[in-house]
Amino acid sequence: MSTVDLTLEDFEKTVLSEGITFVDFWADWCGPCKSFAPIFEKASEDNPDMTFAKVDTEAEQQLSQMAGISSIPTLMIFRDGILLFNQPGALPAPALEELIGKVQELDMDEVRAEIAKEQAKGEE
Repeated sequence: MSTVDLTLEDFEKTVLSEGITFVDFWADWCGPCKSFAPIFEKASEDNPDMTFAKVDTEAEQQLSQMAGISSIPTLMIFRDGILLFNQPGALPAPALEELIGKVQELDMDEVRAEIAKEQAKGEE
């Protein structure tokens, strides 16, 4: 599966759905974004069971602002609607492959339990 373009209208529905979603925030004028694009595209082709999406920060300024994007490229990774990774900077292919493996290996029940524990602490 190749990458899909996300807009403000479909961002939330996409990242909150079940499964793994990688989101690349980029712009056409950004050199590092252009160098990361083929790496991201290849990862999307190698992992058809995951969603790989791109957000053009120039066309989707409101979405970029809502997502807190201050530097591009920025990669966000969601699994089952939970944000697991949010980091600016272009990744080399081996680092992206390693991230994909780590996200796949996560025990989401443990992640949800940890989130619940942190939320309970905050309510004390």
